[in-house]
Amino acid sequence: MSDAPDMEDLVNAEEPTFQHVMACVFGIQEHESRTYLVLREHPGSTVEELAEVLDRDRSNVNRSLTTLLEKNLAERERRLLDPGGYVYQYTATPLEEAKGMLHAALDEWAETVHGRIEEFGDPGRDPERSQP
Repeated sequence: MSDAPDMEDLVNAEEPTFQHVMACVFGIQEHESRTYLVLREHPGSTVEELAEVLDRDRSNVNRSLTTLLEKNLAERERRLLDPGGYVYQYTATPLEEAKGMLHAALDEWAETVHGRIEEFGDPGRDPERSQP
């Protein structure tokens, strides 16, 4: 079971922050939404650089970045190093795109809730009424 905030947390929040909204809507931890916000301020950062800014262990930052990549909230690019080898640099998904994703997710959720409201009381469509 995840400790990520959910829609109920969002509905019950009197004045949710953008970070809280992101965590609830995308089902991520608040430290992951904080990583997104810091990454917006430091585009092209490496895990090591982000760990320093966030004051978190590199392995924790790496896990946060993996989640952000899975949720399409960040991009990763490989940069070759002069002495050989490479390093990954991370950039946050542009804010307007992230806002669009938030709006779309909330609209989809609202449609689902409106549908459940309309189904309520209809014996042919209301699952609560059809259960023994």
